[in-house]
Amino acid sequence: MEKRIAFLAFLTVAMLLAAVVGLSSCQKKTVNSEVAPAATQTGAQSAIPTIQPGVLIVGMEIGYPPMEYLDIDGKTPLGFDVEMGKIIAERLGLKIEYVDTAWDGIFAGVDTGKYDCIMSAVTVTPERLANYNFTKPYIGNAQALVLLKNTEITAKSPDELGGLEVAYQAETTTDIYMTKLAEDGLKFTPREYDKVLNCFDELRIGRVDAIVCDSLVAFDYIAPEDSPFEIVWQGTADETFGICLKKGNDALTAAIDKTLDSMFADGTMLKISQDVFKMDMVSAARESK
Repeated sequence: MEKRIAFLAFLTVAMLLAAVVGLSSCQKKTVNSEVAPAATQTGAQSAIPTIQPGVLIVGMEIGYPPMEYLDIDGKTPLGFDVEMGKIIAERLGLKIEYVDTAWDGIFAGVDTGKYDCIMSAVTVTPERLANYNFTKPYIGNAQALVLLKNTEITAKSPDELGGLEVAYQAETTTDIYMTKLAEDGLKFTPREYDKVLNCFDELRIGRVDAIVCDSLVAFDYIAPEDSPFEIVWQGTADETFGICLKKGNDALTAAIDKTLDSMFADGTMLKISQDVFKMDMVSAARESK
């Protein structure tokens, strides 16, 4: 009887041990099956490090045609940078979200993580390069002087704007350019506006005498056959636009740069330029670098 009891006790302990081992084995498989997909997904997301996983959030001042502006519905963004951004996001496997931002606060937004990058006709300058990451340039630009057709204004260059009221967008490279002319002794009345489209509205109704702005913008405004504007001077195309990111955001910068390279190589950037400008405005920006 004692042997039988001992045997039953031994059998019970053995069964309990087997159950524990079996349970441990099952639990390990469940953990592995959950961890593996999560690890794979995390790896995919970390390859494109964006603020919101799976989404490229883009800061943009949507009031700078033809680079970025709103459709007639007042909601849908259009323009060169908009189309470029869509394709970049698509090739990176990301959705895209545009954040309409006033120009005077656009750099603070990328600094504070409001968006991943700025695609908004950002001129690459030494000062900006010291404080931000930039992709390779994707389009060239120059300063331009715009007057009304049949105007009595005789200025044919910025140096001849003395005594005139000149409109331009504040906090831009045009602002820097005009400030330098003023510092060098040119006497004119500056009329600074938050958006470049306001400059053209003011010139159209005669509240200002002239506009200085990016040539890319000027070309868009003189393109319509019934345009009241004309370009009377264009500077050297020594400016280039790049996509701006927070300083140190090297992984995302490299990913976007690689995508831009592919878009230049397969003719996508040229197609966007032809669609928007009816000419090649992009190749020179890369050839000169």
